[in-house]
Amino acid sequence: MGRKSDRKKTKNKKRGHSNDTANLTRRIVQFLDSNYGEEFNSKQIIKKLEIRDSLSKGAVDSLLSKLLESGHVSKNPRNYYSSTKDPNFIIGTVDYVNPRFAFVIPDDPTQNDGDILVKEADMKQALDGDKVRVMVKPLKGKFGKSEGKILEIIERDRDEFVGRVEISPRFAFVVPDFKKMHKDIFVHRGDLLGAEHNQKVVVKLTEWRDGDKNPTGKVTRVLGQAGLHEVEIHSIMAEFGLPFEYPQEPDAEANAISDKITVKEIKARKDFRDIPTFTIDPADAKDFDDAISYQVLPNGNLEVGVHIADVTHYVQPKTALEKEAYNRATSVYLVDRTIPMLPERLSNGLCSLRPNEDKLTFSCVFEMDRDANVIKHWIGRTVIHSDRRFAYEEAQENIDSQSGDFFSELTLLNNLAKKVRKRRFDHGAVNFETVEVKFKLDEKGTPLGLIVKERKDIHKLIEEFMLLANKYVAEFIFKKGKGTDTFVYRTHDSPDMERLDTFSGFAKRFGHEFDIENERKISTALNKLMDEIQGKPEQNVLEQLAIRSMAKAKYTTEPKGHFGLAFAHYTHFTSPIRRYPDMMVHRLLDHYLQGGKSPDAEEWEQKCVHSSEREKRAADAERASIKYKQVEYMSLAEEKDYEGIVSGVTEWGVFVEISETKCEGMIRVQDMDDDYYDFDQKNMRLIGSKTKKMITLGDKVKVRVVNTDIDRRTIDLEFADNEGKKPRGRAIR
Repeated sequence: MGRKSDRKKTKNKKRGHSNDTANLTRRIVQFLDSNYGEEFNSKQIIKKLEIRDSLSKGAVDSLLSKLLESGHVSKNPRNYYSSTKDPNFIIGTVDYVNPRFAFVIPDDPTQNDGDILVKEADMKQALDGDKVRVMVKPLKGKFGKSEGKILEIIERDRDEFVGRVEISPRFAFVVPDFKKMHKDIFVHRGDLLGAEHNQKVVVKLTEWRDGDKNPTGKVTRVLGQAGLHEVEIHSIMAEFGLPFEYPQEPDAEANAISDKITVKEIKARKDFRDIPTFTIDPADAKDFDDAISYQVLPNGNLEVGVHIADVTHYVQPKTALEKEAYNRATSVYLVDRTIPMLPERLSNGLCSLRPNEDKLTFSCVFEMDRDANVIKHWIGRTVIHSDRRFAYEEAQENIDSQSGDFFSELTLLNNLAKKVRKRRFDHGAVNFETVEVKFKLDEKGTPLGLIVKERKDIHKLIEEFMLLANKYVAEFIFKKGKGTDTFVYRTHDSPDMERLDTFSGFAKRFGHEFDIENERKISTALNKLMDEIQGKPEQNVLEQLAIRSMAKAKYTTEPKGHFGLAFAHYTHFTSPIRRYPDMMVHRLLDHYLQGGKSPDAEEWEQKCVHSSEREKRAADAERASIKYKQVEYMSLAEEKDYEGIVSGVTEWGVFVEISETKCEGMIRVQDMDDDYYDFDQKNMRLIGSKTKKMITLGDKVKVRVVNTDIDRRTIDLEFADNEGKKPRGRAIR
């Protein structure tokens, strides 16, 4: 018995040693594979792997020899070893999450299962948005997260940043406003351009040597004292690379264009000047790029014309005007100003469909019956004469009071629009009525009040006829070329079911059912939910969460559909004064109407990608300007307890949207001193370790403002039932 037992122990000891050897071999291979391109001797490998026991240390050289024989490693004449495995190299874009790590999002999603985690030590001085080449390290275990090491920065996304200057006796730093720029920028005192302590500046990166913790930069523009309205708006413009003025050459080209319309030009177009026509826009608008005409036809049907400013008649290819319009790609609407795509001579003058002036237009004209069915349509170049300019509020008043200019035409058009809208939703369109906030500003830009914009029938009237025109233009080209002709489409993919499942869980926490079992009825379920939450405190939060769970709409030459609108084909035709893709659509449309052949798709696809990127930049800048005013507004608001709703929960804090102002702030977990809170990611909630108190998405709470930071555009809150009230912090300026 004893011998068998001893034999068994010896056998287990050998097996244990074998396991240790296999494990050490695996660790050595994984280490060398993870450090592709680098060479290490055996002592360095022992140190890097933190091997401490003498038996394992002694085994490293022999294991390296075996790995060399098997071809897993190579050795140079100096006895330094390196990996022979061909790693996976991927091109992607950096998303710098926090100072500790970033993700690289692969350009080609099929190359890797998900994004690649890159730790700060392996960033190779890459910054957020940079295009990089990353080496994907071997997975640690079957279910590990892909990790990588950046080998090369292919293209910097930006080399200019906006920030606040901090000056010491011997040197200076610029602390960037951009939240994803985690490095302060060193500036030699001679490169400050006269900037003073605490001023906002634009700084350009000039050098970042290997081994340096921080990049070096040079101030290129001094914006002024932090906290002043004009300085902060200019900071946002500089942060997102928005232009401060219109360049001289394209502006001069615009000013040289004649405002005369020749008889020859009018004869080449369909003349709508004698048909009642009007524009409906915001009260403060100056660039009227769409008008509607209306008349009853002899057969009793109705003719509705959607007339769009003919921008491409004035902006010709290969001109400075065209180049600048393409570069900007869209007008940007900040809280206090518009940064136009086109110079004022065109946007507010020649192309603007002002009343009592003949104007050149591109039109989509519908013959409709009284049930809003389109009997036939016509698309082509026209000339119009607007009889009346309405502000939205004025046109709505005429409908409501059944009096005033064009009240009968407006009423009939409104009835048609309601039928078109109902039909659209019956076919599966999704009804997102997002909450929009507008600020009342004084002459210095200080926020005096906040208005939540209300969408009335008149807004929906204009929306429906613009959607109809965009849809028919896209379908006209698709059918004409049987889907093969190059064209610019506005597409919106079907939602990802996994994201929708997550959103469904959010909705349930607010007490709403969202059924996604039947994929064909997703839009019906969404519309039912959107109707339920109208006017409720959680409306804005759930709408934003729903939108985030959807795919992003984009411009492309691929003739795909638009999920949100439930259209097989859709484009942007109706806003060429403020969107470059609409100009592209006008050019291609005219080309095909003249009998032209399909151009190369690649060139137009590149323009689509550029336009989608510029659209995102504009949206980000607009949000930043609104957030800035929200922070300033709350810094000036009455010190009181506010009702709010928990709009987000993370491991580091609770986001709360204040119901009265629609401003969002955060309560930091580190400041919640009534208990230690654990983050339950699956259920999006915090749970108190002792009290078991839960803070969950959708909870109605009371909060107070404790600090506002203009630079970072953040609002710090605390729960109003916190007994130890903190003194309120002033806005950092």
